Amino acid sequence: MTAKRALDLLGSLFLLLVLASAFLAVAAALALSALGALDHPDGVLRRDVRAGLHGREFRMLTFRTGSRLLARLPQLINVVRGEMSLVGPCPLTADDEGCAGQARRRLSVRPGMTGLWQVSGRSELPWEEMTLLDLHYVDHHWLGMDLAILSRTLPAWARASARPI
Repeated sequence: MTAKRALDLLGSLFLLLVLASAFLAVAAALALSALGALDHPDGVLRRDVRAGLHGREFRMLTFRTGSRLLARLPQLINVVRGEMSLVGPCPLTADDEGCAGQARRRLSVRPGMTGLWQVSGRSELPWEEMTLLDLHYVDHHWLGMDLAILSRTLPAWARASARPI
């Protein structure tokens, strides 16, 4: 097991334990609301097909909520299963132009819950800039970079959550 995978596994299991009550509260609230109605075939979770490591498709889990941070909590399960990483390129669909041509290099690593593009301005950045940041990560990633990105993630999410949608 590589150090990155060990960090992913230990970090996601730790976060699942720490955030278990929030996870259950969001799931319960969604189950009782119209957004996650129990009669929906997928229940409270969305299962979007994404391209993972080496282009293998997987079902990325998110809650059916508009809250960006809370919606992503189920992706910790994808990390535990080895389909995603805590840090990596943006998870895209296999037919997305961000997975074609030179940008196909992004499929040489697992997609991440967070990455350079999220901590570098995310929604304010043009699409091309996100691709460049993802490719920079693919070409230069190492454990120290992952730790730096993780340390910048929560403040970046807090800033994004404070902005009106």
